[in-house]
Amino acid sequence: MARGRESDSSALAKPVVVVLLATASCALWGSAFAAVKTGYDLFQIPSNSPAGQLLFAGMRFTLAGLFVLLGTAVVRRRVPLPTKADLVPIALLGLSQTTLQYAPFYIGLAHASGTNASLVQGTSAFVQVALATLVFKQERLTTRKLVGCLMGICGVVLVTLRGGGATGSWSLMGEGLVFASVVAGGCAACLMRGYGSGGDPLLLTGWQFVLGGLALAGIGLALGGRLGSVSVQAFGVLAYLGMLSAVAFSLWSMLLKHNPVSRVAVFRPTIPIFGVIFSVIVLGEVIPTTQLPALVAALALIVVGTVVVNKE
Repeated sequence: MARGRESDSSALAKPVVVVLLATASCALWGSAFAAVKTGYDLFQIPSNSPAGQLLFAGMRFTLAGLFVLLGTAVVRRRVPLPTKADLVPIALLGLSQTTLQYAPFYIGLAHASGTNASLVQGTSAFVQVALATLVFKQERLTTRKLVGCLMGICGVVLVTLRGGGATGSWSLMGEGLVFASVVAGGCAACLMRGYGSGGDPLLLTGWQFVLGGLALAGIGLALGGRLGSVSVQAFGVLAYLGMLSAVAFSLWSMLLKHNPVSRVAVFRPTIPIFGVIFSVIVLGEVIPTTQLPALVAALALIVVGTVVVNKE
């Protein structure tokens, strides 16, 4: 969202704070892959029900937005209402970064393993660099950026060639849609560059989640989406997903407001690492022994590639 400043006296600009909060945000985002698939099981949303998946996604992000706004209201002792100047950024951020990005993600995740989806999501930094340099002409493509992008892409290709994926074959409806989500997110980041730099990151995050979430839920309901089962456990997972989005995006937005983008973005490659860990622990996904070396090498290439791309 916001572009960071080169220097800032805020506590959020201290290196130890950046490391702790950025890592916490990435760990929460990494856990979302397993949590979403668990939610599908508990709510009994089948893989062939994109309407139900969109409804579930809409409920999550609407709840996340309400959590952000409620927390902001409690801390500041006033309701965070948008001004006229905030309306356009909220609308653009909500529809692009939430609705258009997460619609294909939720449908794709129903057809992909959490491990494979985590690896695909790990290419987001490289996709954004490619779009910013080749399509939107916002940056200059340097040798360093090119090398970093090639390293990250080679990581995903390596696992693909070693047997179709870390935990099974790849498909257009699964990993293909997750990658479409990555491209949509990259386009949104390029289009929205500059929005939020002078605004309130918590207000923008909260309201864009509510708007984008309501749009997803509305589309899901209009297409006939329904929840197959309702239980305390199911709503517990939904509440967790809403909470992780609220906390992770709020922390990330505040870090970006007080730090250079590269200083914060360099932590993003830990997301697929956490995604793989949570998918194995929570979902019980089994990574074949023959695939383990390729998976480790792929994660290493993604991490190093992202560091190279964001190196100042």
